[in-house]
Amino acid sequence: MIGKSTASMVVRETCVAIWDVLHAAVMAQPQKEEWLKIADQFQQSCNFPNCVGAIDGKHIRVQKPISSVSQFFNYKKYFSFVLFAVCAANYCFRYIDVGSYGSSSDSAVFGHSDFGQMLINNALDLLGNTTLPGTTYPAMLFVFVGDEAFELGEHMMRPYSSRGLSIARRVFNYRLTRARRVVECAFGILANKWRFLHSPIHLKLETAISAMKAACALHNFVRERDGYNFEDSLSHSLESPNQSGVHGNRYGAAVWDHFTAYFMSPQGKLPWQLEAI
Repeated sequence: MIGKSTASMVVRETCVAIWDVLHAAVMAQPQKEEWLKIADQFQQSCNFPNCVGAIDGKHIRVQKPISSVSQFFNYKKYFSFVLFAVCAANYCFRYIDVGSYGSSSDSAVFGHSDFGQMLINNALDLLGNTTLPGTTYPAMLFVFVGDEAFELGEHMMRPYSSRGLSIARRVFNYRLTRARRVVECAFGILANKWRFLHSPIHLKLETAISAMKAACALHNFVRERDGYNFEDSLSHSLESPNQSGVHGNRYGAAVWDHFTAYFMSPQGKLPWQLEAI
């Protein structure tokens, strides 16, 4: 038998060690060649070209923290911190940010994260512009996809507002959802593999954050070796942060419109997309 404080120390040190050893190997920042591989995976499995990641955030439920109580109390009326993730089409996390206040929105967590700042400052070593499959003009940017919580930008695609949409915009939303859902699926795999995420984490906040980072690193390590059925991973107990409405910019809108037109063109349409919307 060991004491509670000793067990807590062992858990914390083990989680920190797992993250320190694994994260550079399983979650290193992609370089141009790997971005291209990720984009090819999204095109093959999700039919969304020039996509290099799906992004989302989820609440991780915790016991009441000792400090900053109100900031960790979320709109669902429980205590949590946020796991923000960027996911590839193989359901591996390419970037995570863990520990933001549960009261924060996805857009706020994204904006303050290292990843968000690197994207804004063009520091992700993304590929140069390229034409979409079957076309010769124009050269298009590589983009990430997210839900309505994220701001539209040159490298950030989100759905159109759901009111009064044209057929073309409904098709775009459908195509984007096919790509965006991989991060939802990754969260499902994560929660179903590491069952402690199905209930509040009864650890000190710092230890809970370390455990979450270790779980994400182990998720990638295992995911690369065991395979997983997409349909088995859609349900999980993790909830999304508050989705405050955000707007975009005209440069992002131009990329939006190019993708929308492409998905309706002979080169870019899917045979079943009109039946799916």
